[in-house]
Amino acid sequence: MTHHLPGKIPVIFDTDPGVDDIIALLFALSSPEINVLAILVSYGNTDAAHAYSNVLKTYQVIQRHMELYPEDAARYPNFFNRIKTIVCRGSDGPLQGELHSASYFHGRDGLGNIHERHTEFDVSGHPEQLECTDESGIDVALRLLREHEARSITHIAVGPLTNLARMMQKDSELVSTRVGRVICMGGALDVPGNTSPVAEFNFYADPFAVRDLLGSKSPYTFPLPLERFLLLPLDITTPHQLPFSLYQERVDSCFDSSNASAKPITHFTSSFLEHTRKVMNEYESDAMELHDIVAVWCAIAYPPFSDESRFMTNAAPGWKAIKRLFDIECTGELTRGMLVVDRRNDKTAYAPGANRAQVQAELEKAHWAGGNLESVALPAQVEVESASQMKNDAKGSHHGVWCVSETPGPEALLKTLLARVWGIANQAP
Repeated sequence: MTHHLPGKIPVIFDTDPGVDDIIALLFALSSPEINVLAILVSYGNTDAAHAYSNVLKTYQVIQRHMELYPEDAARYPNFFNRIKTIVCRGSDGPLQGELHSASYFHGRDGLGNIHERHTEFDVSGHPEQLECTDESGIDVALRLLREHEARSITHIAVGPLTNLARMMQKDSELVSTRVGRVICMGGALDVPGNTSPVAEFNFYADPFAVRDLLGSKSPYTFPLPLERFLLLPLDITTPHQLPFSLYQERVDSCFDSSNASAKPITHFTSSFLEHTRKVMNEYESDAMELHDIVAVWCAIAYPPFSDESRFMTNAAPGWKAIKRLFDIECTGELTRGMLVVDRRNDKTAYAPGANRAQVQAELEKAHWAGGNLESVALPAQVEVESASQMKNDAKGSHHGVWCVSETPGPEALLKTLLARVWGIANQAP
């Protein structure tokens, strides 16, 4: 059995390296609390081949940076691990249906077409600090779960959930009994989507994987333990942003100019963020949303814990999570990837467990004359013939998914991100 480094959270980083994924990877490599065992690459923001290349680019840039600025080595503790991080290829498409990518935002190569604009970042060979393997990424992840202490590894999923679903298909007992925690960035509960009006990209890319993993009717012999699954939907990640004006002021004064920063890491991030800024400006925003970076931050705040009763209570201060009931639309013409939230337990609308149509039917039978029925919140459960059945239907065998509802805040994340990734003085942004 392999024991992880003392005091560090062993992590499998499951990613589809686009713009925010690469900054999330830089954040992970610069975070002393975790130990990146493997980078499991898949399709998503770009195709699997470009995604794999983007990881190699990132490591190559860090290596170049450390050769020029050895004093910065302490800032990237996970880059100099005694045991090299494994980079491996996972899924190149969803469980079912057509392949969808986010090239409209990330560019064809996932990094704003950096390969066309900045040939200095072309990959040459395999970086020394990576263990490149032809072994299936699914098999690598399962092997790591088997080799490490049970419930010690955190699986951070910041791309489609296809890799995790395929791990469950291959050995659900191993994943179910040995994964410590799953941190997932995906979905939109009470806010609009970012790929369609109702869907977030990761869940839109493979809704079938989401349904199999989080749905009430698991197809696996050993279902994914939802008490160890933590979701970060757009609701909580979108407010965490990096303003480009702040980036230019604090990180790279040459950003958006023809001059290049002398520091390789800064030059690298500026080279793909210049494309991101143009895209965001088209949406009348001048900031990059830090979706995947929040997921890494969350993995640090919610380490695995052996006591089942404490899985959601051992978080760092400032973090909170609540359980939400939802299902996902897989095949809707307009609603693919939409989280259909069960609002029957919404205390601000109707009594817990009440079905809106049945409640209104009962009110009509009682000749309710209080005005607009849809605006009425009942103080108690409405007695209907199928009340008990309705309650069971609302809950089903699904006891809800833990969703992050509160973080220490966008400014706290920016302060940490700037200090760790770019070495900016630890002061309020």
